[in-house]
Amino acid sequence: MKFNFVVIFFIILSSFGFAQQKKSKGDILFFEYSYNQAIIEYQKELRESKLSNTQYLNLADSYMKIGNFKNASDIYVDIYQKDTTMSQYHFNKMLQSLAKTSEVEKVKAYLATKEDKLPKELVENSIFNYELIATNSNEDLDFEVFNINGNSAKADFSPTFYKDKLLFSSDRPDGSKKIYGPSGEAYINIYESKIDLQGNVSDPQPFKGIPDTKFHRATPFYSQELNNIFYVLSNSDGENLQFSDNGKNALSIGMTTGQGLFKFVLRDPDTSFYYPFYEAATGRLFFAADFGDGYGGTDIYFVYTNDGVIMSAPTNLGPRINTPGNEIAPFIFENSLYFSSDIFYGLGGMDIYKSTIHTDNSYSIPVNLGPGINSEKDDFGFIIKNNDTNGLLGYFSSNRDGGKGGDDIYGFNVKEKPGLKTLALKGKVVNLTSNNGVSKAQVRLIDKDGKLVKEIFTDENGDYNIEIPFQNNITIEATKEKHSIFSVTYQDSELAEIQEKAFNMGIKFLDDLVEEQENQTVIKLKKFYFNKGQNNITPEIAQELDKVVDVMSRFPQLQLRVESHTDSRGGSSSNFTLSQKRADAVKKYLIQQGVPAGSILYSIGYGEEKLLNGCKDGVFCLDMLHNKNERSLIVVLNYNLLF
Repeated sequence: MKFNFVVIFFIILSSFGFAQQKKSKGDILFFEYSYNQAIIEYQKELRESKLSNTQYLNLADSYMKIGNFKNASDIYVDIYQKDTTMSQYHFNKMLQSLAKTSEVEKVKAYLATKEDKLPKELVENSIFNYELIATNSNEDLDFEVFNINGNSAKADFSPTFYKDKLLFSSDRPDGSKKIYGPSGEAYINIYESKIDLQGNVSDPQPFKGIPDTKFHRATPFYSQELNNIFYVLSNSDGENLQFSDNGKNALSIGMTTGQGLFKFVLRDPDTSFYYPFYEAATGRLFFAADFGDGYGGTDIYFVYTNDGVIMSAPTNLGPRINTPGNEIAPFIFENSLYFSSDIFYGLGGMDIYKSTIHTDNSYSIPVNLGPGINSEKDDFGFIIKNNDTNGLLGYFSSNRDGGKGGDDIYGFNVKEKPGLKTLALKGKVVNLTSNNGVSKAQVRLIDKDGKLVKEIFTDENGDYNIEIPFQNNITIEATKEKHSIFSVTYQDSELAEIQEKAFNMGIKFLDDLVEEQENQTVIKLKKFYFNKGQNNITPEIAQELDKVVDVMSRFPQLQLRVESHTDSRGGSSSNFTLSQKRADAVKKYLIQQGVPAGSILYSIGYGEEKLLNGCKDGVFCLDMLHNKNERSLIVVLNYNLLF
């Protein structure tokens, strides 16, 4: 796989700067890609003397490269058991090798030993993708992957769309390129070929749209908006490779305009840059690099540009995307970031993933594209576009079995974007009274059998982001202590609709709905009055009682007592009878509106027994003072028992 060249190229070249340092035969062979021979020499050296920790890791890496995962995992595990401070990069290699042996269950066990030291995003990503791969396939997605006609017996990889053509990288000999010493193959060059109506590509020719060079040119990306081509090339002065003080010949990213003008965009003597992708909508240039302070091997970064001119420092995409492994080949299509990673929870060595880009530039859990696109080998360099004649057209690179060369380019036509289906929701849990976000609210997804699928908590702003393997029937709930429950079930096409935009859920805080009156907790209502001497429910009274109905629909566990009081005007006996009729009328209305009868334990008319002021019989009072005594209350009897 030419990923090994692009990522490790600068490491190999740096070995040329070690002439003054003593290296073992195994070391030299390892840095020259001769992994089988390196294993033989390291084993000899191991029998004669102890290998250094670095050499022992090189031996394990060599076994990984030739596909002997059992021997690789044995060495990685041996090193880890002696020193659990193993780098995250090699920790990933250990888990990756274990995942390909009969000891796959050990992956989760070893992951647990380091869980507190790993980014939480990595743990979430792994759990999610393990479950996703175990429960889903691409069988319901109608597409066929085909090996393009233009592949050669050499390595062909990293395609990009260029007008009505396809550009790609290849180390096939064309007579004009010198031989690259460490690999014994021609220097990598960029080729072009027309795309036919079926998406196939034939008769590729060396691309003439960029300046010629004797050295590597690879992984192009064409920006239609700029009419510029970004690509990777060897650091050189045109005639000779340029090396850093440490003996490295790093890879740079260059740009050639439509007028044929060339300039370096990203260039550093000690740092290599790979796989450029330009996003016209934001002016961001994405790329892969190993800056040394990332999350593992190569990470994906972006810089802001002004028509391709760098205007900012590199920004790491963060631990949701970047891992202890290697991430390369970013590509954005319809708000989804596609990239490749050799993280341990994939199907093969290097798998292609898709992550949704949210409006705040955060990323959803990367989702494995699944069988068909991904294989047990290395898959990378994914691109896709709308095809007027046949839905979507895409290409990617793979060294899977059955190809024509080391790496081949594969194409596919598909009606919808490929990938294992998920259900991804993002939004806010909102207090319906204040319209503020509710922090630490529970968000739950429940399947059709009532089983809890996943539960998370909102952040300090009430925001949430939840994703699960796709199900065609799901209940979404949100709640918090002393809050109501939001609960709605969606199925089939409804699930696609609610994923298209923010899915906000409103809940109410019980303390916003109740208050203390007369040393008891009552439902908060505007004061209402019955018509004089009457007990019928007027529209004005019904409007307030409907608030009680709403509270009970949100908090069905509440137990109520309906109280009705009169003032002292009129006879005490008639006032008692009137207040009882009013209390019963309130209860009847609430039951008619759906409040369970069992939730209303009492309806009591107190008449003039509990006056709030001194306006009793024989005392002259203004109407406004008498009116204070006439009232109806909905008392919550079990408030202190519930919370």
